[in-house]
Amino acid sequence: MADKALIEQMVRKALEERFAVASPEIVKPKIHNGGPNPLVVNVSARHVHVRQEDLEILFGPGAQLTKLKDLYQDGEFASEQVVNLIGPRNRLIPGIRILGPTRNYTQVELSYTDGIYMGIDLPLRSSGDHQDTPGCVLVGPHGALNLERGVIRAERHVHMHPDDCAHYGVKNKDYMKLKIEGPCGVTYDRMLVREDPRVKLEVHIDTDEGNACNLQSATKIELIK
Repeated sequence: MADKALIEQMVRKALEERFAVASPEIVKPKIHNGGPNPLVVNVSARHVHVRQEDLEILFGPGAQLTKLKDLYQDGEFASEQVVNLIGPRNRLIPGIRILGPTRNYTQVELSYTDGIYMGIDLPLRSSGDHQDTPGCVLVGPHGALNLERGVIRAERHVHMHPDDCAHYGVKNKDYMKLKIEGPCGVTYDRMLVREDPRVKLEVHIDTDEGNACNLQSATKIELIK
């Protein structure tokens, strides 16, 4: 009979290989697009945002996020902290990275592919909109968090400074199109505009969308009203 510890080690290794911890933001082609600022398109891999209270449940009293690397938006970063996610089928995705800084809500962002594997019917939502969303269990080194809601697929969106909104002739919560030219060219509709004077122009799409258009091979990218 196989050794139980050896079996557990093999399963853990297989899971780690299947769900390697992904970089939460991958900077892709920058196209000036005629606006006041360069157009940056980033692929956002699965990740978690946490409240301070929940961070302490997962990592212990007084826990703080520690920076692994800066993200494109000033003040935002990928932390060194990762958690394991357990879904309704008791399936596991290990090593989901937490992004900082802490927020006033805890949220898990997955792709539709992740949702199918986990058995979670993911709603398409803007960040922070958790009404009638499913939950999950997050497991950290100190404890487990039974998240009652907040698991979503993030609606693709573009962060815009007011100067960018003026250039493109749009306002907060409008929708635009993202046209990607190349070997796997595609145009994504319903790109939500999120206006904020503190941000730089940046598009976020998820891994399913980035893979579908093979973003790395893009020859031209533009936002269209």
